[in-house]
Parts: sequence; C-alpha cells; structure tokens
Amino acid sequence: MSSGVVVICPHFAPDNAPTGTVMTRIVEELAALGHRVHVVTALPWYRDHAIADGWTGKLVRRETTGWGTITRVHPFPGDDKTNLVRRAIGFAAYSLLAGVFALGAGGWFRRADAVIAMSPPLTLGLTGRVVATMRRAPLVFNIQDVFPDAAIETGAISNGAIIRVARWLERVSYRVSDAVTVLSDDLADNVRQKMTASRHDRVRVIPNFVDTDAIRPLDRMTRFREENGIGDGPVVLYGGNVGFSQSLDLVIEAAKQLSDVTFLINGDGAARASLEEAASDLDNVVFRGYIESDRLSELLATGDIHVVPLKAGLGRVSVPSKTYSIMAAGRPVAAAIDPGTAVPRMLDESGGGLSVDPDQAEPFVVMLRTLLDDSAAAGAMGEAGRAWVEQNASPAAVGAAYDRLIRELR
Repeated sequence: MSSGVVVICPHFAPDNAPTGTVMTRIVEELAALGHRVHVVTALPWYRDHAIADGWTGKLVRRETTGWGTITRVHPFPGDDKTNLVRRAIGFAAYSLLAGVFALGAGGWFRRADAVIAMSPPLTLGLTGRVVATMRRAPLVFNIQDVFPDAAIETGAISNGAIIRVARWLERVSYRVSDAVTVLSDDLADNVRQKMTASRHDRVRVIPNFVDTDAIRPLDRMTRFREENGIGDGPVVLYGGNVGFSQSLDLVIEAAKQLSDVTFLINGDGAARASLEEAASDLDNVVFRGYIESDRLSELLATGDIHVVPLKAGLGRVSVPSKTYSIMAAGRPVAAAIDPGTAVPRMLDESGGGLSVDPDQAEPFVVMLRTLLDDSAAAGAMGEAGRAWVEQNASPAAVGAAYDRLIRELR
C-alpha cells in the first residue's frame, strides 16, 4: 500500500517565501483531490535568513495534519547571501538532512505515489532521486528558477569551478528525473537544451498560480499608508526580494525624475543596502521590510502601479511570481523584462499592464509616466489583469495538473 506523495521543498507555510506559498497551495489542492501528502521542508527562516522566533531549539520538528505530515528540519541559514561557499554548504547540509527524513515521511521506506522535489536549491534534485529510488516512486523535479543560469547572468556566481559543478549538478538532476516541471515555455526551452532529445517529453509546463480569494482588490488608502506616513499621493511599488537579479536601479532613476511620486521598495535582500545608499538623498523613496502574509492584499493595494524589473537575460530563466499577485490585486504591472518572454506575453494577452526592454532607464520612466498620467487607463489594466488571473491562474487548475502528472507517472 502506498504512503502517498512525498514533497521536499525549502519553504512551506508559515514561512513567507513565494515558493513556500506556491508549494503550500499545491499540497492543499492535492489533498483536496484525495492524496495523502507528506511534506519535508525547512524550519521557517526566509524573512530574516535566520530561524524564526518560536521555531528555534530543535534540529527537527514534526506535526500531523488532516492530509498527512509535515517534517521541518534545520536549513543551516547564513546571514551573508554573498558568501556563496557558505550558502552552498548550507544547502548541501539541508538537502542531506531533508533526504534522511524524507525516507521516513509517512512510513520508513514505504512505497510512495511520487516524490516532488523543488529547486532552488538545485541540490534537492539528487536528494529527490535518492528518496524516489528508495521509496520506489517516480521523481517530479519542480523548477522555480533555472539555476545556475540566473546566478551567472547577474554575476552572483563567477567562479569557474563553482559554475562547472553547478552545471553538472543541473544536468544530472534533469537526467535522473521522471518529469521536470517548469513555469513557462521559455523555461521549458532552456531545460530541454540541456537534455538529450529522447528526454524532451519529460519537461512539462505547469504555471504558478495566485489565490484570488486571499488576494483581492482593495481601496488604495490602506492602513499601511497611514502607518508609514505615505499620504494619498501616487505610489509606485516594488515588493519582493531585493536582490541583484532585479534591476532596482531603474526604480532609483525613476524616483529622481518623478519627484512628486512615492517609490516604495518593500522587502529585503542582498542588494538592499546598496540601493538605500543610492537613494539616500531622495525624499520620495521609502524602504520597508517584509510584512505579515495576511496583510499582502493591503500592501498590494497601497501601490497604484507595481514594477517588475528583471535584468536582461533572466526573463528566459525566471518567471517572477509576484506578477500574478499584482494582477490579482487589480493593479497595473509595469515590467522591464526581456521581450517575448512569459511576463510580457502574459501582459499582452491579459491587458494587465505594460512592458519595456530591461535595463534601460528612459523607456522605463516613460512607461511609468504614461500610467501615472492616465489613471483611468491604468485602472482598466488592473481590472483586466484581475479578470485574467481569475480565468487562467487558479490553484485548482494547477493542482489538477500535478494530480494528472502523478497518476500518469504512477
């Protein structure tokens, strides 16, 4: 008798990482379709890159749910995101520990219907393969960002030896997976180029989704504005990881040219300190850290326009999940991403916003001016985006796609 589906992922509720939100809802949808699910994840650590308050003191914590079990293990986090060696060691240690407990999730070495392993970190690919083999189950390797491509494009990884090891690990992980799920056709093309032609049919496109019940349009005059003294003027908002893959220097340049607009950067990450320094003489740029997940709709409503900037070359290896949330909140998207990739196509199809080429300040500023000067058109884009995600990006549709894949492989 099968023990159910085993899921190995780096984040899970209540951790507030975007990939944790995604996997939490996939698990809920699989459970609603009748699957027993056993999650092996990390202790919550995303917000401050340290084990969250209330979760310290134990290497492993287990809990039983109505649909299965959750095992949380130590992620060995480091507060310096630029220390790649330290991060690699932490990912490897976490992957090893997660793999050990995934062998026993739902019953030691019992046959499973499937093992779903999420990347990044890339190390979970081999972890998933070992667990799937020992539990006589197919492996589904879920790719959120194509690594190491994104890190190489941004210059986060430049050491030749590290790049060679990462590329080897990537190729091997694809080779040993029974299915590789990606978020867009661009990512599928990228992954297939690294596989033999006979394995191309293992790559499946299953997009991310947004919970349109939890995230919904709200009035722009939010409690967040009041708490942070933002006032009732127009707000251009970037919310999410403040990292080097996002072209947030465009936001600083736009703030210099649009001095009557508040630019809110909400989040944390490796690039935040340098951005704050670059904006130190600008009164219209506001930095704030992550807020509680139950206030996400409120935060999104605070922004009149939301920016999704991604450095050149990354549109084909990453699909910013924040785009779906912005559209669900009924706000227009102003994207600066490689043309012809997933986000610009989505905006064209939905009418939910505008897009320009990446890393070019002047077109970016012109796009923002266009949206700011025509609030009626911007509002209509927000409404169109909301309607599109309601029709095309529901959690139920994504859960059903994973259910079909598991049954096919089994």
